[in-house]
Amino acid sequence: MSVGRTVTFPSGAAVPALGQGTWHMGDDPSRRQREIAALRTGIDLGMTLIDTAEMYGDGAAEELVGEAIRGRHDDVFLVSKVLPWNADARGTSEACHASLRRLGVERIDLYLLHWRGGVPLPETVEALESLVREGSIGSWGVSNFDVDDLAALPGLPGPSAATGLQTDQVLYNLTRRGPEYDLFPRCRELGVPVMAYSPVEQGRLLGHTALRSVAAAHGATPAQVALAWVLRHDGVIAIPKASSSEHVEENHAALGLRLTDDDLHALDAAFPPPPGKQPLEIL
Repeated sequence: MSVGRTVTFPSGAAVPALGQGTWHMGDDPSRRQREIAALRTGIDLGMTLIDTAEMYGDGAAEELVGEAIRGRHDDVFLVSKVLPWNADARGTSEACHASLRRLGVERIDLYLLHWRGGVPLPETVEALESLVREGSIGSWGVSNFDVDDLAALPGLPGPSAATGLQTDQVLYNLTRRGPEYDLFPRCRELGVPVMAYSPVEQGRLLGHTALRSVAAAHGATPAQVALAWVLRHDGVIAIPKASSSEHVEENHAALGLRLTDDDLHALDAAFPPPPGKQPLEIL
């Protein structure tokens, strides 16, 4: 198992910069064994951070992850999420324990609020901190939070904080560069890594001429270039989904791809960086 580059959370936990996503996994029983094999291949390759959520397939993705990691939980850093309408004091605990049962584990390493809803954030944060104290989760974070949402969180940590906010998981890829303008700088100030979901835009950007041109110059695939572009940032974790072992191996090879300044200029021309503040995009 080769871990490759790692990213460290404020708690001190270090995880691989390239993990595995599971959105839409577990939806089709005919793909189940292939998806389980894909996750296990990723673990073997060192892509040991696995991200899931109670929302994904109404728990089906968590059940699939639980089967994939059976007997190997100690090798994996598990991330899951609570839905915003479950994120009150009682609901957060109930949702977490339901996720633990589906995953077949006693602890989720990192538990995120999936997006901001109507429950007051102090109530959600206290519920998350309570789960940390009881040992059901190792730490907590958020997902789909913009700068203003982060400002509303109570008790934001400084760098190297052992408790409190550990990450913000957001949509980020070549076509969704808004976070670069203000969210990335704010997270760096807080010492909080960003987790990038849909780093290849669910495959929709892979036919773009500029991306294909850079890929051809490196003897790589467009997906590998798109992933390498996301991974060029320190403090950013990418969590692409792959439903086959071959796709996982393709993603993993992006770790060895080094984009040149000319490559980055060409990609900037095709996918311009944000000129100003943009609303945070969500899929």
